[in-house]
Amino acid sequence: MSSLILQGVSYHYNGTKVIHDLDLTVGKDEIVCLLGASGCGKTTTLKAIAGLIEAKQGSIFIDGKLVSDEQSFVSPEHRNIGMMFQDYALFPHLTVANNIAFGLGNMSKAQKQQRVDEMLKLVHLIGCADRFPHQLSGGQQQRVAIARALAYKPSLLLLDEPFSNIDTQVRFELIADIRRIIKATQVSAVFVTHSKEEAFAFSDTLAIMHRGKIAQQGTPEQLFASPCSKEVAEFLGQGIYLSAEVLTATEYKTPFGLVESYVESKHNVSAGLIYVRPHQIELVADNQSDKFSKRATIISRRFIGSAYVYSLVFDEQEIEVAAQYGQSFENNDQVIIKIKPHTVNFFES
Repeated sequence: MSSLILQGVSYHYNGTKVIHDLDLTVGKDEIVCLLGASGCGKTTTLKAIAGLIEAKQGSIFIDGKLVSDEQSFVSPEHRNIGMMFQDYALFPHLTVANNIAFGLGNMSKAQKQQRVDEMLKLVHLIGCADRFPHQLSGGQQQRVAIARALAYKPSLLLLDEPFSNIDTQVRFELIADIRRIIKATQVSAVFVTHSKEEAFAFSDTLAIMHRGKIAQQGTPEQLFASPCSKEVAEFLGQGIYLSAEVLTATEYKTPFGLVESYVESKHNVSAGLIYVRPHQIELVADNQSDKFSKRATIISRRFIGSAYVYSLVFDEQEIEVAAQYGQSFENNDQVIIKIKPHTVNFFES
């Protein structure tokens, strides 16, 4: 049984469609990320799931129970959800233990203590029970927030940009730790972010939002390899478009030569565009005897430790490409562009 189902959910604010006819399914023990640019409706969707706003159209089910439709609305405190906020929302006057125990009102004192001890062990904060939030690092405060959200065993956990205030150096270590904690408690989760790097690291499934709807849902690998639209392709990573003529189910003729695809595809048109990402491009030193290959000019370069990354412009589009180890080019050098075989993303013009 799915932990969360949204069917045809819409929400308008001051006459503007914020989310429109949105469908979303979150499986048991699954972490789904709502990913999209600012203003696409992802935080509004999270608020509708939580019951912080009332969606007037569509249905929302949590653990098989209807919590919202045109005739009924279940308030947030009766939806059995946990929430983790961007600013942690810890009570500054309460200790770590009391913050975690805050939502355990129906338990005896002994049961509360047992549950708090279990959560402190789970989030690796044994020994911090009597500290106050201001005595903790940002990462430790984040662990207290997740412990409090999970302490009363919610059916669903909602996370709104939870890593945005964490230093870059420790962010992905914390992401791995919070993911471990959620998986250990076997709770389903919906996570909102605008960072594709955070989404790739944290989620089981991505739901890309565009203009208030789910544009595509699948694993990070599926969406990165086979985006269903230009919007999804562009959001998931930098690239350039090349005009392409369809030759066969796996071959495309481009201004930079023949491009081969690992996957066969059927197309309704004979020409269109392919989306090429930096790691699919190979830079080759200019060979004057090669009069047929198309060239590009290096406009700048930067050193990243293991290699140089070069900025190039071709077909009036700029892209950064890392050279192979040991390769080095100078600014204004002409280089030959080769497109490596890959799973080609083809779009109609």
